[in-house]
Amino acid sequence: MFSDTLLADIRSRFAHVDACPFQGPRVFFENAGGALTLNSVVETSTKFAAIPDNQGRDNPAAHALMEIIATSKADMRDFFGASSGQFFVGESGTELTFRLLRAMILGTPGGAVFGSSVEHPASRSAARKWAHVAGKDYISVPHDDATGLVTPDAYAAHVTDDTRVATILHTSPVTGMGIDVAGIASAIRAKAPDAFIFVDGIQHASHGLIDIDSYDIDGYVISPYKVFSRHGYGIAWVSDRASKLRFEGLIDGPLENWEFGTRDTGAYATFSDVVGYLDWLGSAVSDASDRRARIIAAGQAIHEHEHSLTKAMLHGTGNLAGLAELPGIHIVGGVDNPAREGLVSFWLDGTPSEEVVAHLNAQGIRTHTRKADHYSRNILDPLGQPSCIRVSMCHYNSPSEVAAFLAAIKELTS
Repeated sequence: MFSDTLLADIRSRFAHVDACPFQGPRVFFENAGGALTLNSVVETSTKFAAIPDNQGRDNPAAHALMEIIATSKADMRDFFGASSGQFFVGESGTELTFRLLRAMILGTPGGAVFGSSVEHPASRSAARKWAHVAGKDYISVPHDDATGLVTPDAYAAHVTDDTRVATILHTSPVTGMGIDVAGIASAIRAKAPDAFIFVDGIQHASHGLIDIDSYDIDGYVISPYKVFSRHGYGIAWVSDRASKLRFEGLIDGPLENWEFGTRDTGAYATFSDVVGYLDWLGSAVSDASDRRARIIAAGQAIHEHEHSLTKAMLHGTGNLAGLAELPGIHIVGGVDNPAREGLVSFWLDGTPSEEVVAHLNAQGIRTHTRKADHYSRNILDPLGQPSCIRVSMCHYNSPSEVAAFLAAIKELTS
């Protein structure tokens, strides 16, 4: 758990940390829907929105823009832990997911595409869509309903030697459980060493470490608005061999170029703000002299702080009972699940989830209803639930905010 002094310093760096510009004072436990934005990102966005120049011209402004993009891509290497491959931005994490899977599936002959039932519909929809177009079978590896996880053993039991493309979810935005990406990738490679492996890191990115060099994968996508930046762009990493695939590009244009048209330099610059923030946090919690080491230290500290918050939410704090101790409450993925990353989803017997969320919102506590729709039915239908309440925390949330949440839930259950 962060000290009170450090937590106050952390919170001071984010916009609207304790008040909504429309609602007033509130606790923000809707981070899986989009994390809070760094103040530095707001300032950088304003600055670059006013610049009229484009990249690729022979003038001082254009040269400066190209340098900013190059710096940001170097920052991305530090953040993602990727010593090879390339980074580029697109419209959103979902759009980039469709692009990368389209290239991988259409760029490989025959075979099958594997995914899992725990995945977000972005990767499942993209994989099924392009598998159908390519005439490939799509095979879904089942997740464990009780834990909200899919394991390397589950992939190993289903993957075959004709696997051409496989998808992995790093963290579920419904269960909050982190998945063993490296273990699953290893299980896939044992059967199909040449398969292209894609990872959806959108939910995971704000909760701890990304270490692409250790995963043995070919594509990784995030949405920066879920990791302290802003809406309007996504970031993709692709392996060098994935860039050898035939994918869309301009006639006679540069080979292995994934970017379409003129990109927003401000998008790149705001991600440098995110990496700079994590570098600062790493220096506050460690004595590391290397930037990547400080980012790793920041990720570990974030994970530990969020683990303390979720433990308090589940088991109580002070004289307040935790969710696991209150009558009629059921926790998605089980109570003491070590894979949990800063998120608790639950339902309350006899009370629709929408009513719980409305009650909390009236108390100034922002949460979210996940319904058994196209986003979440893969998790909720097997549990026989039409909906659940998602409480998603981040490292700038405080123990006092958890206490306020538990007090409001106690009032409701009483």
